[in-house]
Amino acid sequence: MHLSDSVQYIKGVGPSMKGKLSRLGIATVEDLVSFYPRRYQDWTKITKMEELRPDDEAVIYGQVADMRKITPRRGLTIVNVLLIDGTGAVTLVYFNQPWKGDAFRKGTYVLAYGRIEYNYGKLQISGAETEFISPDELPSFQKLVPVYPLTEGIRISQMRNMISFALDHVEDMEENLPVETLKRQHLMGRLEAARAMHNPKNWEEQKEARRRTAFEELFFMQAGILLLRKKREKQVLSIKCAPSGKLVQAVREHFPFRLTEGQRQAFSDIEDDMEGLIPMQRLIQGDVGSGKTAVAALALAKIVENGYQGALMAPTEVLAGQHYHTFQEFYRGLPIHVAYLSGQTKTKDRNEILQGLLDGSIDVLIGTHALIEKDVVFAHLGLVITDEQHRFGVRQRKALETKGGCPHTLVMTATPIPRTMALSIYGDLDVSSIRGMPPGRHPVKTYAIGSSMLRRVFNFMGREMTAGHQVYVVCPLVEKSEKQDLASAVAVYEELKDKVFPMFQVGLVHGRMKNSDKERVMEDFHGGKINLLVATSVIEVGVNVPNATIMFVYGADRFGLSQLHQLRGRVGRGKSQSYCILFSDNHNEVTETRMKLMCEIQDGFLLSEKDLLLRGSGEFFGYHQHGMPDLKAADIVRDLPLLEMARKEAKRAVDGGADFKEELSHRFGGAFFKRLYEDE
Repeated sequence: MHLSDSVQYIKGVGPSMKGKLSRLGIATVEDLVSFYPRRYQDWTKITKMEELRPDDEAVIYGQVADMRKITPRRGLTIVNVLLIDGTGAVTLVYFNQPWKGDAFRKGTYVLAYGRIEYNYGKLQISGAETEFISPDELPSFQKLVPVYPLTEGIRISQMRNMISFALDHVEDMEENLPVETLKRQHLMGRLEAARAMHNPKNWEEQKEARRRTAFEELFFMQAGILLLRKKREKQVLSIKCAPSGKLVQAVREHFPFRLTEGQRQAFSDIEDDMEGLIPMQRLIQGDVGSGKTAVAALALAKIVENGYQGALMAPTEVLAGQHYHTFQEFYRGLPIHVAYLSGQTKTKDRNEILQGLLDGSIDVLIGTHALIEKDVVFAHLGLVITDEQHRFGVRQRKALETKGGCPHTLVMTATPIPRTMALSIYGDLDVSSIRGMPPGRHPVKTYAIGSSMLRRVFNFMGREMTAGHQVYVVCPLVEKSEKQDLASAVAVYEELKDKVFPMFQVGLVHGRMKNSDKERVMEDFHGGKINLLVATSVIEVGVNVPNATIMFVYGADRFGLSQLHQLRGRVGRGKSQSYCILFSDNHNEVTETRMKLMCEIQDGFLLSEKDLLLRGSGEFFGYHQHGMPDLKAADIVRDLPLLEMARKEAKRAVDGGADFKEELSHRFGGAFFKRLYEDE
């Protein structure tokens, strides 16, 4: 039996079971053996019966005091087995399994596992799993029982049997890691680790098996990324820019602020890249308001100074439009012609822009996805910048890059993550982090409240608006439904407009509005015509209204920490003290922990790490769209030290000439693999 074989070759898998397994993403033998347990039942930890509580999952050990089979009605047989341990009693109950009773003889010692129930005035376990272990054997009994995330129609015993059969009969699960790596890192063999993942003798073996399996996943992820980078570096020569000259210096002097140390270092990294022979591929990550836009303006000025064009793509019209206005200010009076293109650009204006790009009279184009349309053609594109890059897929990024011969590429994100993780997720990019905030930015005071404080907060909002300031009120997505999202925002808008703040101008903006309507509302808010703006998370990024001093978030428990931090970054942009108020009546432990972190931490890097630890890496990998294989054993958040080791070992192997083509083809497939080997 081979790893690539269909699961139908597994004993016990017929057409019906094959369909059920497919719902779990299991189609091949390899899928089955890599369907790892989500947890283990520890049968070595025995709970005294007097300490049991309903709904606990527990292991108990006792003697059979009584066994009875009853048939309360035709077609129903119940086996009741009474166990005692000297501190209490538990009844094991089995429905329509009359043969179960034959094994339980009076006086026999039994180890039983299951969920404790309280029925008919007594503790019981329905369908308990059991082992018959004598008191002499008990001290040496070690058993960790795997528990799998199953679907309807598959019993846990069936899953264990199918996996066991596969591991006993698979013929081609050979070692895929370099022998030197196995020795240096003291790793288990591949097949041994797979067996121990599903049936570990003890916690130590399980730990070593998971370490080996997670290391393997991270190793090949890093190998793929490093080979991609290696291909890029040897494949093409870039636009080699001259050292920054008078135009870059003029833009720098135009800024109404001095660059921070973080901004200076980030731009220095960009200069080194653009003045080299290899095309720049750099990620700039920085906290909300850390000044990434100014760095981007300098990079674009540098490419224009060298006779090439630049493009900046943003995910929303609001953000793209704001960048356009900002860059116009940065470049005012300088020989840099900036244009703006979006899906809303009028045909006449669009045609003029397309002509300006073709004849080279437009130096910098800023816009939305409209930039990647086929008829947008540049005369000589030299630099491509993607803002809030996680909102775009790899293909969209590449579509813009291919509009130039081999342009330098800069991507920016305001969702900072630990550097090691950034090297993995954006592994084909170099990483610069802008830490620290521009002078004059005040920390935003953050508070978490419930319903009892709502009236006081509304009074506070009224005082701020009377003083001439503005307020955001953000409503969450409800079960990721646009209709419910819209209804939620509209309901809040109408209540605040009609009942709470009838004396102020209240506006509404949400994702289902026409872009032109959204633009109009945002312009009115920016211009001070609207005092309070009710919005969905459409205003999460890119909105800059220095006069806004309050960010109020309804249902704050429905947002991740990084998203809440993004929203908080919409205020605190002026000279006045600003506030972020997080409203939630959800008092579970996770929510309270997250609200506490928001109130205590202002640093987006630290907050992002906490967010990832709370959520795990699953959600994070769900949206970055890098074509990476799913991680089944590794957790990129909790396994950062292992990731660093895997990266070192992968680099050693790749530098030594290994290409792992067959393994990477198997693991990555699709778009990523084509990028790696498409020219071979």
